[in-house]
Amino acid sequence: MTQTENKPTHRIGGRMKKVALVMSVLWLSLFLALICASAEKLNAFQGCPMRFAVIGDRTGSHQPGIYEQIVGEIEGMKPDFVLSVGDMIEGYTGDTMEIKRQRDEYKTILKPLTVPIYFAPGNHDITDSTYIELYKRQVGEPYYSFDIRGVHFIVLDNSCFDSVSAFPKEQLDWLISDLNKNKSAAYTIAFFHKPFWIETIANGKPDTLHALFVKYGVDAVFSGHYHTYFSGRFNDILYTGMGSSGGACYPGPTGLQYHFAWVTIDKDGIWIAPMKIGGVLGWDELTAAQFNLAEKIKSRAVKLDRVFFGTGMTLPETEISVEIENPSSDLELADTLSWKVPEGWNVAPISLALEIPPKGKFKTAFTVRSSGSIYPAPMMALKLPYAKDKKLKVEKSLGISRTAYAHKVTKPISIDGKLTDDAWKDPVNKLFSEDVLSKPTEPVDFYFAWDEQNLYLAARCTETRMDQIVASSTKQDGAVYAEDCVGYFIQPKTEDGPTYQIYFNPLGTPFDQKIEQKNGEGVSADRNWNGAYEIKTFKGKDYWSVEAKIPLSVLEAKIESGDTWAIGFRRKQKRLNAVLDWVIPTSYDSKDYGVLMMK
Repeated sequence: MTQTENKPTHRIGGRMKKVALVMSVLWLSLFLALICASAEKLNAFQGCPMRFAVIGDRTGSHQPGIYEQIVGEIEGMKPDFVLSVGDMIEGYTGDTMEIKRQRDEYKTILKPLTVPIYFAPGNHDITDSTYIELYKRQVGEPYYSFDIRGVHFIVLDNSCFDSVSAFPKEQLDWLISDLNKNKSAAYTIAFFHKPFWIETIANGKPDTLHALFVKYGVDAVFSGHYHTYFSGRFNDILYTGMGSSGGACYPGPTGLQYHFAWVTIDKDGIWIAPMKIGGVLGWDELTAAQFNLAEKIKSRAVKLDRVFFGTGMTLPETEISVEIENPSSDLELADTLSWKVPEGWNVAPISLALEIPPKGKFKTAFTVRSSGSIYPAPMMALKLPYAKDKKLKVEKSLGISRTAYAHKVTKPISIDGKLTDDAWKDPVNKLFSEDVLSKPTEPVDFYFAWDEQNLYLAARCTETRMDQIVASSTKQDGAVYAEDCVGYFIQPKTEDGPTYQIYFNPLGTPFDQKIEQKNGEGVSADRNWNGAYEIKTFKGKDYWSVEAKIPLSVLEAKIESGDTWAIGFRRKQKRLNAVLDWVIPTSYDSKDYGVLMMK
């Protein structure tokens, strides 16, 4: 065969090589695509990392526009998907139509997102067991799992209980089964709202969930609820507590405010970056150890005596004791203690230089005097170290105790809301706004009385626009606290007994709960506790009034002349968006209250 006859064969062979090369490239592309889509192997992340956003609490006194802005920024970064750690609506209302309105509002906020979003329920989303079915209809299952490109995601529901030991057996059994079925996942990540872990494993205490996570190879955990960012690595599991993405913001010692987290997963691991408006921070911006030290600093580093005004408005020169503790085990406290002194007050000395070694304490005394002023009270400030080159500013207001009188009655008071009984005397009407710049409510008078079986409460609230009173709650434990109302914090046993929070609106509807201090674990509020009261309200031309009889059995208490109870009380006037308090701050902590003396 001649050379000329061989040429066509040569050309065909060249085409076959080109086709083979193209097919090889196609097969290689397909092979790489299959690798990226694998649901079981770590090498699924070679060349194709996964990126998603974790968004924090929106509610708990939500700030309009903040969550919307964060959603917009997340959409601009185009993650693969978004995960929410809960508290999407304000909730805490028995009005199902209002819940639906809030859900619809939230869905509208999420409309800019072009990627999937997954939800973990918070305590504002499911406030008690009666909300679960409603949540299922409007959002979906409260706990579930799903898989994306080899990563197994678990969403748990701890919205209705306050400790890891309270996790329902049904949910734990489901979790164990789910973890067991997905042991071969490239990574496993868990989400739930309340960060029980900061109180357990971050303090060296046992934690049921953590034990399961370690056993089954969970790699990372995300939570919310505290509205403060913190993080920690325990048994090689990355724990992240998300701060606020729109609710009330507690920046913590670093000052980190509204933010979300950007998470990248690749063949080398999981990478977490908290992202605030205008900047990106390191994952360890505030470690769990630093958070716990800062919490100790806030709660116990400064002890300040209280001063007693009695029923008056002035305070003679009084010596107070101040004790400073440096909780750090390796950092010296070196700063100047200084006082901010409002008009009408005098404090001496006004400043004092301090040097306290690690784990050291310092005690000193100041003299204070007031000539006709109570609030605002003097404010003490200093900075304490919680990490190298990091200090936490601690401000502590001078504690003030006031006295109100409850008068004994010889015959039961007629509860008609009109306050015509002779028992109603010595009204308490000098109340204050916690924010001195805000507008106070219109005048209010509070009255107290008692007999051997009952505590009697009464209030007269001036209202010059009676047609604008806000009060629609008609069932006990409705959102009375968000309407026109008067409210009380009553602790019959001033040493260690429970506190009862009781509010009444102009319709005579009560909201109440029982508050108890837990040793080392803050306070616990039982919303399921309900008292039995006799309540009547009355509406006059320019005021509304309320009378209530509370059986002492409801408060688990007895009264004798000379007894003193701890108490705080307030008036909310919705039209003016104003609050007046008898003592400031009015909180769940009975140490902040004044004294109710039984005359």
